[in-house]
Amino acid sequence: METHWDDLRLFLAVAREASLTAAGKTLRLDPATLGRRMGRLETSLGATLFVKSPQGYALTEAGVVLLDKAEAAEAAMRAATSTLSGAQSDRLTGQVRIGAPDGCANYLMPQVCADLADRHPDLDIQVVALPRVFNLSRREADLAIGVSAPTAGRLTVQKITDYRLHLAAADSYLAQHPQISTTADLQGHRIVGYIPDMIFDRELDYLADIGLPRTALASNSVSVQLNLLRAGGGVGIVHDFALPAAPGLRRILTDRISLTRAFYLIRHADDRNNARLTRFADDLVAGLRVELARLEAHA
Repeated sequence: METHWDDLRLFLAVAREASLTAAGKTLRLDPATLGRRMGRLETSLGATLFVKSPQGYALTEAGVVLLDKAEAAEAAMRAATSTLSGAQSDRLTGQVRIGAPDGCANYLMPQVCADLADRHPDLDIQVVALPRVFNLSRREADLAIGVSAPTAGRLTVQKITDYRLHLAAADSYLAQHPQISTTADLQGHRIVGYIPDMIFDRELDYLADIGLPRTALASNSVSVQLNLLRAGGGVGIVHDFALPAAPGLRRILTDRISLTRAFYLIRHADDRNNARLTRFADDLVAGLRVELARLEAHA
């Protein structure tokens, strides 16, 4: 029996999600139907692809071999679609999903994506803003922006740009609390930052770097932290590029505490020949560099 692309498409979803229920949601397909399709695929290939257990679907050795072949077929299909659509128009079309940390997604991406949408009106841009690392192998996104360069996995990584961070507090907070003239003065102030055990990347552990282990007001979200500071919650590290969106916040101790981090664009290695995605990535990187420089100039 022939194995068709649609069979491989369903197989990829189950392999990546390790669950019929999760894969069914992604595919908008009933889990029982999906299970029957996987059973027929195993029969047609004469091989067991999954070990089923209450914990989910784990790939067998044959399943791992098929996963590699199916991902290659998927990449070829995406590249072919990209080439055909690109040959018909200079405008990008279709859908692109970008995973980004919420600071980048909230304060850098909006203007960049709006500009890209103006230039490519038939392009659907989706921004997934979550404080975690995205799994491109499971196709959670087409592209991801990270705060560190991954060293494992079949990925391509491009540095986008450096960005700067400083301590900041609301004018209202500073007016009502002891003056902050040195780093030692911070010990007497309420600190706003990340929930320590929810920091998903070492590069985000800013407070440990400056010797402030206790966080009195904490969130896993950059935008929540910024709003806590705007409400007079205390003192915290803020992205310079977010400050134009936070009137009433003032940077402090800028000559003593200044942090530099970087954003990286991360893609699946199989997409390196996808002309459509490469063109979008180039435009995205260029736009992010311009927007970050503009915002930091007004910090």
